[in-house]
Amino acid sequence: MKKSLAGLFFLLVPVLLIAQFGCSRTSSGDHDIVILNGTVIDPETKLEAIRNVGITNGLVQTISAESLTGRATLDAAGLVVAPGFIDLHSHGQDAENYRLKAMDGVTTALELEVGTADIDRWYAEREGKALIHYGASIGHIPVRMSVMHDPGSFLPSGDAANRAASEAEIVEMKQLIERGLQRGAPAVGFGIAYTPSATRWEILEMFRVTAKLGATAHVHMRHCGEKQSDNVTNALEEVIAASTVTDAPLHVVHINSCGLRATPSLLQVISEAKARGMNVTTESYPYTAGMTRIESATYDEGWQERRGLDYKDLEWPATGERLNAGSFARYRKAGGWVISHMNTEEMVRAAVASPLTAIASDGVMENGKGHPRSSGTYSRILGRYVREAKLLTLAEAIRKMSLLPAQVLERHVPMMRNKGRIRVGADADLTIFDPERVIDKATYEAPANYSEGIKYVLINGTVIVKDGQLQEGVAPGKPVRAPIQ
Repeated sequence: MKKSLAGLFFLLVPVLLIAQFGCSRTSSGDHDIVILNGTVIDPETKLEAIRNVGITNGLVQTISAESLTGRATLDAAGLVVAPGFIDLHSHGQDAENYRLKAMDGVTTALELEVGTADIDRWYAEREGKALIHYGASIGHIPVRMSVMHDPGSFLPSGDAANRAASEAEIVEMKQLIERGLQRGAPAVGFGIAYTPSATRWEILEMFRVTAKLGATAHVHMRHCGEKQSDNVTNALEEVIAASTVTDAPLHVVHINSCGLRATPSLLQVISEAKARGMNVTTESYPYTAGMTRIESATYDEGWQERRGLDYKDLEWPATGERLNAGSFARYRKAGGWVISHMNTEEMVRAAVASPLTAIASDGVMENGKGHPRSSGTYSRILGRYVREAKLLTLAEAIRKMSLLPAQVLERHVPMMRNKGRIRVGADADLTIFDPERVIDKATYEAPANYSEGIKYVLINGTVIVKDGQLQEGVAPGKPVRAPIQ
């Protein structure tokens, strides 16, 4: 009996060490890859210390102050080892955009605002081909476009933007959204500003389906202007009320580009809602300009007054020109992406500094043309707002770019519980960067420039960025999907 107890004790000791200290003992060469001497920052446990990290079978197996060996090693001396960054709002979901994300330290990029109307087809198109992890919501916008036979491509330009839905159409939309959630959609996406004729009742009905299946509603609010008739506070109240009535968790996208000068007030409202037990989260990106489709409802007649903008504030990224009445009319007829210079650095800083906000890019790049947020969001936070402005600590910035976005999804998407962290058993999605050199290089003139200072990026233990260079011939990205029902 004594021998049995002694044997049990020696079996339990390694397990207890892992649970308490996040380290395990391994024999020489047990790891597939070892990261040596980096400053490991884990936002969940608050670890911030020089450690060696051992990875096996795509998972973090060992975190130790003692020497480790493996079949391959990465020297991270002088570098920070962080959980891979998670972008909840990335419209660019193709090889071009995944490369930009990887070079900015992003290991998971999700399209959760607009989303898709066909979950199975969307995921099948990317299976086995993606450089980084990917996913999309079941989207109210594309579902409404499908039900109402809208001629638009990415955003509606016909009935889905301009007509109230019938009761029968609302029922069909609810069925399609429920079906998408049953097929593993990680969230339900809303772009109410792009479907302005959708009644508050219609939105409430979609929130009811979201709550029924336990998902989060990712919402671009109804208004982004500051005029009394289109007050953005009313828009926030609409979705908070829908969340309260249905108990659907709410995630408000790009709070600074909707709030503009009202951003601090909106953050206060979200903070107060959270203090009363509501599940409300939000996000921001570190740029003063936004970008959307010029043919969308946001540029319907009266847009100057609603949004506080004029033609000169609009930039056509394909050519770099600022618009006038003539070019606006011409481009609106043709359709395409337009950048709007609409915010202030003060409001960007208010959003970025808030402990409430995750960092998300709202990015999309097409053939090298677009907004610099597609390429530089995460390195911009680390270089300009952490190192230069000292607006955030490094640990807090990493939390906002990894753990916080993972937590937004993890109740409905259990696989996210193993992302955004560096702990034993977590997915080996890691970003290793030089805190003294990391910086965004993308500009409005050259938006596809890669960031600098991102030294290594690993996806499930596969190195996709090595010594600051993308690796060819690898596609380790996996689908981020809720359990299929």
